Amino acid sequence: MLKFHKEGAKIILITCAVVVAIVLLTDSWIANFWLLKTIQIISLLFLILVLQFFRNPKRYTQLNESQIIAPVDGKVVVIEEVYESEYFKDKRLMVSIFMSPINVHVTRYAMSGIIKFSKYHPGKYLVAWHPKASEENERTTVVIENPTFGEILYRQIAGALARRIVNYASEGMQVVQGEDAGFIKFGSRVDLYLPLGTEINVKLNQKAVGGITVIASRS
Repeated sequence: MLKFHKEGAKIILITCAVVVAIVLLTDSWIANFWLLKTIQIISLLFLILVLQFFRNPKRYTQLNESQIIAPVDGKVVVIEEVYESEYFKDKRLMVSIFMSPINVHVTRYAMSGIIKFSKYHPGKYLVAWHPKASEENERTTVVIENPTFGEILYRQIAGALARRIVNYASEGMQVVQGEDAGFIKFGSRVDLYLPLGTEINVKLNQKAVGGITVIASRS
C-alpha cells in the first residue's frame, strides 16, 4: 500500500481540493473540448507530482552499529575531506547526497545513537549544489554519537525550491538507525560529516537509497 509522509497531509488535501474544483469548473465553463481536456490533464498531472513527492515507502533497515547508511534517496555528488566549521571545527570526510524533486524526501537517521546537537539555521535558497549552500542556505545541523563512530554530523540543506526543513531530532534523544528523522520539502541535499579514516562504501554519482545503502563502515 502506498503511504504518504505526514508532512505532506495539508498540501495533498489542498491540492486535491483545487484539482477537483478545476475539473468541475472547467466542465461547466469551457466548451472547447481540447482546451477542457488539456487543463484537466495538467491539473491531474500536478496532483500526481505532489503525491509522488510526499510518498513514504517502507524501508527495512538492517541495524548495524558498524555502518553508516544513507539518510536520504538521491545521488552522491561529493566525497571529499573538508573543514567543518560549525561543530567539530576540524577536518572531516564529507559525503553529500543531492535529491531531485522526484526523489523520496524523507530524512532517516544514518546510525543509531544519542543526539548530541541539533540546530536550525534560517538562510538563503541557493541551488542545492552551490558551493556555499551548506553555509548560507536554510539548514539544520544534527550530531549523533555512538560507540563505534563517535560523533557524526548530518546537515539537511534546503535548495532553490525548498521552503521548509522539518527536523525531528532534539538533544538527548536516543534514535534508531533508519527511522524517520525529518523531511525537506522540494529539491535539496544532505551532507554527512564522518571521522577521518572512515571507510567509504559509495562512489561519486552512485544512486543512494535512504535507509538501505551503506555509505561508510568501520571494522
